[in-house]
Amino acid sequence: MNFQMIRYILGRILLTEAGLLVLPMLIALGCAEKTWPFLAVIGLLLLACLAIGGRRRPENTALYAKDGFVVVALTWLFTSAFGALPFVFSGDIPSYVDAFFETVSGFTTTGATILTVVEDMSRSGLFWRSFTHWIGGMGVLVFVMAILPMSDGHGMHVLRAEMPGPSAGKLVSRMNDTAKILYGIYFVLTIALILLLRFGGMTWFDACVHAFGTAGTGGFSSRGLSIGAYGSAYFDIVITVFMLLFGVNFNIYYFLLIKRWREALASEELRAYFLIVLGATAAITVNIAHLFENAGTALRHAAFQVASIMTTTGYTTANFDEWPVFSRAILVTLMFIGACAGSTGGGIKVVRVVTMLKTASNDLKQMIHPNAVLTVRVEGKALPQRQVRGVQGYLAVYVLIFTGSVLLLSLNGFDLVTTFTAVASCINNIGPGLALVGPLGNFAEFSAWSKLLLSFDMLVGRLEIFPMLLVVSPALWQHTFMRRRRE
Repeated sequence: MNFQMIRYILGRILLTEAGLLVLPMLIALGCAEKTWPFLAVIGLLLLACLAIGGRRRPENTALYAKDGFVVVALTWLFTSAFGALPFVFSGDIPSYVDAFFETVSGFTTTGATILTVVEDMSRSGLFWRSFTHWIGGMGVLVFVMAILPMSDGHGMHVLRAEMPGPSAGKLVSRMNDTAKILYGIYFVLTIALILLLRFGGMTWFDACVHAFGTAGTGGFSSRGLSIGAYGSAYFDIVITVFMLLFGVNFNIYYFLLIKRWREALASEELRAYFLIVLGATAAITVNIAHLFENAGTALRHAAFQVASIMTTTGYTTANFDEWPVFSRAILVTLMFIGACAGSTGGGIKVVRVVTMLKTASNDLKQMIHPNAVLTVRVEGKALPQRQVRGVQGYLAVYVLIFTGSVLLLSLNGFDLVTTFTAVASCINNIGPGLALVGPLGNFAEFSAWSKLLLSFDMLVGRLEIFPMLLVVSPALWQHTFMRRRRE
């Protein structure tokens, strides 16, 4: 591995995080709150950058696939570790483990929280908490690639390791330009949402907080009751629409931007995504209609929660933990399906679900016609067998990690629904689950080691499993150090 290049990129990341902390510091200054917690962390980040040698660009800038995975995993660990410090220094979240959990939840756009009274936080703390959603939504390294030069030779490995979904590619010839296009679309949609929320009556502060949570599909709110605290049909509808928009593969928006309409609208994943949303919304609306004063209100709440869970945003307008079992079962199913690849959403991703359904169908056909040569076709193209095996491998490891996490978390002694949905909400980057971790609950009662386990699950889910597994693999480091010793 190219350790010098890894250290250099990590140094750039720490410098970027120091710059990003200036925004909440300005909020603290404007609200007459303490600014020193942010100044102190900025100073620590600068010192850490100097300590790891991130000032000078090395002569050898080669970065290979495994290096890209290591850079991505270490980036998210470092930014979360330092990003938790403002909460501790300011007293908003005195426990470092709790602050780390909250920060990981922010950067991974999970939205799970240990806070029992959100409104007690400082304004600057609330801003930083939600701003981590916006930073992590498109990816920390993608953001850095958009503002700092990075050669295409290793930028591709970084993009593939960080972007959600089974594959990532260039939209244009240069990776830096691809990152700028993605963040340009992301920025414009975010600004549009801020303006619409402000037009509806939210303060500028609340509009920014909820736009960050929606854009990053994270779900942190400045209100304990989330969007339901406003009791506004306007906000419910606007945020529902934008949650669904941010759950779409951003490549689709690029194709629409350059007027490649046919390629954009021919997306099989996009069609499946909206069909699932419409089907789930219709089923839940019928099931909960008796709980509301009219069918229109039931439809609004059903559409909001389906969009929120499907895109893994986690905002709520109603306590869906009190809905009938059928509706809750649908929402739990949507937790696992997730949004589209290449979006800011989490979960397994729609394209993987489509791929596995077609693979299963082919397997059944193969039993009937053993000599038939069948291929899995997605988006009108035959998938290479290697890619199909990659999806199968991903799901196998996903199930193993999920099962192991449920078994370990059960040692806390909570009921099965709480334990199961706590892991489901974290590994799929959703936020709320059911029972104790439902829409009106939180993760405060879990033990410290459980919060660290769930933090690992959040990182595993956001980074598509393999970067985190690779960085904690003894085989990787043993092979690397033995090779360096021989050299």
